Amino acid sequence: MLSFLLRRVVTALGTLVLSSVLVFLAVQSLPGDVATQVLGKDATPSAVAALRDKLHLDRPAWERYAEWVNGALHGDFGASLVSGKPVGGEVGQYLGNSALIALVTVLFAVTGSLVLGVLAGLYRDRWPDHLISTVSLIGMSVPEFVVATVLVLLFSIAVPVLPAVVLYGPEATVGQLLPAVWLPAASLAIVMAAYIVRMARTSVIDVMAGEYVTTARLKGLSTWRVVTRHALPSALLPTLHVIALNVAWLVGGVAVVENVFNYPGIGKLMLSSVQNRDLPVIQAIALISAVVYVCCNLAADLGAMALNPKLRTRGGRTR
Repeated sequence: MLSFLLRRVVTALGTLVLSSVLVFLAVQSLPGDVATQVLGKDATPSAVAALRDKLHLDRPAWERYAEWVNGALHGDFGASLVSGKPVGGEVGQYLGNSALIALVTVLFAVTGSLVLGVLAGLYRDRWPDHLISTVSLIGMSVPEFVVATVLVLLFSIAVPVLPAVVLYGPEATVGQLLPAVWLPAASLAIVMAAYIVRMARTSVIDVMAGEYVTTARLKGLSTWRVVTRHALPSALLPTLHVIALNVAWLVGGVAVVENVFNYPGIGKLMLSSVQNRDLPVIQAIALISAVVYVCCNLAADLGAMALNPKLRTRGGRTR
């Protein structure tokens, strides 16, 4: 068990290091001169030279990378080229707003999709399975911004019960943002749940055909007990990694949805930073996205270890 944990932690750290290198190289290789882009075409050569010196653009790339990583490890991502504020505080403010959407999305998407996936697997080739499979296939096929637009038409225009856009800035409180969270969260949850439903359905069908489930039924156990005590833990194993990937996808998926609803979250900040060539903010958001992805996969591995006793013994392997 200890060696399993160590391997996963070392792999996660190695992935983060590689991600930081790729993020830095990708941002630094953007076309055009950063100083000229920030100051504008009418900037004087002396002003451009001063900004290049401030950003250490004349120094070797490996020195700038080492300085950036050292600052990131201490929570210092530099200052925004647009607002001049510390990047850590600015990103943290927007990230907190996005976390509110992510929390609601994960709560409803994961819970609802697991229930629907289990029902579809138990009622295979019957009307509940056909209905759930059809709806999930539609959810997989339609982009999140289309889902968001349809929800706005339904619940903000046809039946005006929820706000279509957010009128507050990043300093808004939870109470101010809460009424506007439901439509963005629903848009993401519908798309996210579709993939989890499909995987959960397939896993339940495979597990229910297993010999140990048949043996449990022959012993006279009820269907509910067979599902909850024997089938569901095994069916969750392959589904955990799909859940982890979809939770990590929220960091990117939320960018489109937040712009549809003018929601002051990390996605909106990311798009505005790309437009303004605010490199410190772009690097910080990209690195945070990598951290979220790695943490989600590590959590899925630990969850699989908790559900599968074989992984807690020497030589255990995940699927």
